[in-house]
Amino acid sequence: MVADHTKMKLGKQAPRHDPRTFLFAKYLKDEALPPPPASENFAARVRRWPMMANDRIGDCTCAAAGQMIEQWTTYAGKAVVLSDAQVVAAYSAITGYDPRDPSSDKGAVELDVLNYWRKTGFSRHTIEGYVALEPGNHTHIEDAVLIFGNCYIGLALPVSAQRQAVWSVPPGGPVGPGAPGSWGGHAVPVVAYDARSLTVVTWGATKRMTWSFWDAYCDEAYAVLSDDWVSKVNRKAPNQFDLKTLRADLAALA
Repeated sequence: MVADHTKMKLGKQAPRHDPRTFLFAKYLKDEALPPPPASENFAARVRRWPMMANDRIGDCTCAAAGQMIEQWTTYAGKAVVLSDAQVVAAYSAITGYDPRDPSSDKGAVELDVLNYWRKTGFSRHTIEGYVALEPGNHTHIEDAVLIFGNCYIGLALPVSAQRQAVWSVPPGGPVGPGAPGSWGGHAVPVVAYDARSLTVVTWGATKRMTWSFWDAYCDEAYAVLSDDWVSKVNRKAPNQFDLKTLRADLAALA
């Protein structure tokens, strides 16, 4: 099956790396943490994934947040699905987007979205904090999905991804139409993985990507701590994540 994403919107601006951002590795006790399972799927219970306006405007950074809220609350027992209007309102607050002025639709920086999410929230859904992941550390990516239910990532998508049913590095490699960012930046949540691929949510559906695609095109990734997930589901996650220290560090920033 050939996909056609050519008319879909992107909207993730280039990563901004803040040295104050906490690192996921600091809060893991690797010597005690059991290996992650070979596969995990936290998308199976979600009945549908709304578009959240990302077919019309470049609000992928906020649509990804909305999809994460839906996923967490679904697994917590009562799904909360934000409306397009609620997601667009957050996008406008973060970026200054004005629906009456198409030229104001310029996308967003993921860190700006995460900070807004922590301080203000999406329709009263806030997060406690976030930690940066090392994209090259596949085990930590799997740990993040296992512990937090998902992770919030950025991709420098190539033009070659526009018509792929499964995102993969093209035969010619990451050059030409396969060059990172030749299409643009895109934000998505990772909601499942196995030995061959990861599953993300984008444009109202799930989408698989190979691990080699991840290695070639993922340019930022974050584990996000939310009461929507942790308070009710954390008992099923490994207990070797140092949540107490992370909360103390976050409190020191307040």
